[in-house]
Amino acid sequence: MNGFGLALGDSVIGLQALHAAQSLGHLPRPVLLRRTDCRPMVRALYTLVGDFADLADLPDGLSTTPPPPLPEDLIRGHRPVIDLRDFAFDADFRAVAMIDFFLRRLGLAPAQVPPDLRRNTWLAPRVRPRRVDGLPKHYILFCPNASMPQRDMPKAVQHRLLRALIDLQGLPVVTQGELPPDLAARVVSVPECQTIEELCGLVSHAAMIVATDTAISHLADAWSVPCHVAFTTHRPEWRVRDYPHCSATLLPVRGLPPALEFLRDDDDLRAVHDGWREGAAQLEADVVRFVRG
Repeated sequence: MNGFGLALGDSVIGLQALHAAQSLGHLPRPVLLRRTDCRPMVRALYTLVGDFADLADLPDGLSTTPPPPLPEDLIRGHRPVIDLRDFAFDADFRAVAMIDFFLRRLGLAPAQVPPDLRRNTWLAPRVRPRRVDGLPKHYILFCPNASMPQRDMPKAVQHRLLRALIDLQGLPVVTQGELPPDLAARVVSVPECQTIEELCGLVSHAAMIVATDTAISHLADAWSVPCHVAFTTHRPEWRVRDYPHCSATLLPVRGLPPALEFLRDDDDLRAVHDGWREGAAQLEADVVRFVRG
């Protein structure tokens, strides 16, 4: 089978589905074909799965849209062959929990998979988080940036939530987002993590997390760190349904297809930003409620 996309969050969940299938004795040890052009952090993620999968490079030219058939010399001797290329464009990928989609593609009925195997349980035992230098012992982690522009938190909303978090509690606030000048001395700024060990360290040592990118929520679940996530184009149950320590706010984005993965034009981005502006007050109230417990 090929791996689970180029995004960090998709890969974390896809590998959990594979781990579940292996744990339940459903699949033989697979060979995972991986594109060579994925981000270093995503590529490093796959190096952690050596106890339940082998890795091989997907040859160039086999990742176009629509994808061409896999050559026979590549898959000879491997049966079954599970081809997940372009799953983001698969109609079955929309309006279902991501873990359910991957489990079904692996031949498992999601309802027959125990709840603990639908959480992100594969990662924590296989990575050694590295604590980021200079951080306080306990902190609230604020993650306003995402891998997709429709999930990026606009600056005005970022600054509104930062001020609420600073005023709300005694824990220091740590962020990788851009800080307004008046908050620079009141918030701990950290650079973008370069390795999966650093990112897992940033997440696992947090007391709680407020985020917009679902990849952070998947990592938070791995270490049972409470997390509140803002969603724009995806419903929370499609991404964090199985996480007992995660809560969410669904922003009122209108006029876009459900589960839109890729922006089509500037009008799509304007619709998302309208949703952020309209939902900012509700998001702030939900974040305040989350932090206060």
